[in-house]
Amino acid sequence: MRSARTNDLIAAAWLLFWLLMITNEVQGYLREGGRELWKPVLWSVSSAITGTLLPWIQRRYSRRHDKLLGTPRQWFAHQLLWLPMYWIAFVPITFAMRHGVYALLGQRYHHEPWLETFLYEDVRMTVFFGAYVVILFGMLSYHALQQEKLRAEQANALLRQAQLQQLTQQMQPHFLFNALNTISSLMHADVERADASLLKLAEVLRATLDMSAQHQAPLETELRLLRAYAHLMGERFAERVHFTWHIEDAALPCQVPVMSMQPLLENIFKHTVERRRQPTAISISARRVGDALVLRLEDDAGRLDTARATAGHGVGMRNLRQRLAAMHGPSATVELQQLSPAGVRTELRLPCA
Repeated sequence: MRSARTNDLIAAAWLLFWLLMITNEVQGYLREGGRELWKPVLWSVSSAITGTLLPWIQRRYSRRHDKLLGTPRQWFAHQLLWLPMYWIAFVPITFAMRHGVYALLGQRYHHEPWLETFLYEDVRMTVFFGAYVVILFGMLSYHALQQEKLRAEQANALLRQAQLQQLTQQMQPHFLFNALNTISSLMHADVERADASLLKLAEVLRATLDMSAQHQAPLETELRLLRAYAHLMGERFAERVHFTWHIEDAALPCQVPVMSMQPLLENIFKHTVERRRQPTAISISARRVGDALVLRLEDDAGRLDTARATAGHGVGMRNLRQRLAAMHGPSATVELQQLSPAGVRTELRLPCA
């Protein structure tokens, strides 16, 4: 169904067309030395009334054939059946109005003999009918194309939403698996620390359940999850990891994909902390740069090998890249950079209007 604005534009264009016809009729009448302006106005207005009524009737009863727009020959064939109505009805309706107005003003309307009048007006009506049908076909085809595009966009949006929901839900058991592994290793060394970590895990799970129906959350909420994960991993690798946090207040309201920073921190533990016995310093920062949010996670000892630099490496990173592509396209990026003399920086850049 066309919008009210589209219908208004069509009505305005139709009115403008007939105003131009009236103006042209009046100018021709004046050039021939006429003095009674109401006459050319009557001639044009009577034609405009009939020329609006007949297409309205045609459209009202031929609307059911719009389903044939995909096969133009059939659609035009059904429209052609209405042409005899124009031939038969235009002259009687239009000239009846002219004769009636002239009679009310005490005058007589003169025109060519009826046969010549019918032939002349029917030729004009054939041209008018052809132009109307072609323009109508173009408008309806364009509208159908726009509707099809809208349906495709809505279908793609629903598909992206379903994909995001699946990817977000995939991260929850992945996060739980890593956390439980951490607690399992603690139970053999320090039961009290394991118990404290279980309480922290419960807190994290409550937060993830609260966000289970969301694809994005404020950075402030995401950082609470990241700090909890950092705490759990810090317990597992006691004395081997040290965290520093640099978070700008202006960045906290920015929306980020749910559980998007956890796989970045997980990468540092997997590729750096687990492979060395010396302490590793990890820096986590967030800042607002114009309309972008820049998140950085850095370590001071990592090496950016080929496997780690691969875009799809690891469940968490592959998941994150797919979500970013679905939500923001090329405006969201994840980049890994080798630092000197050692260390790896992971930078996540997101739109933040």
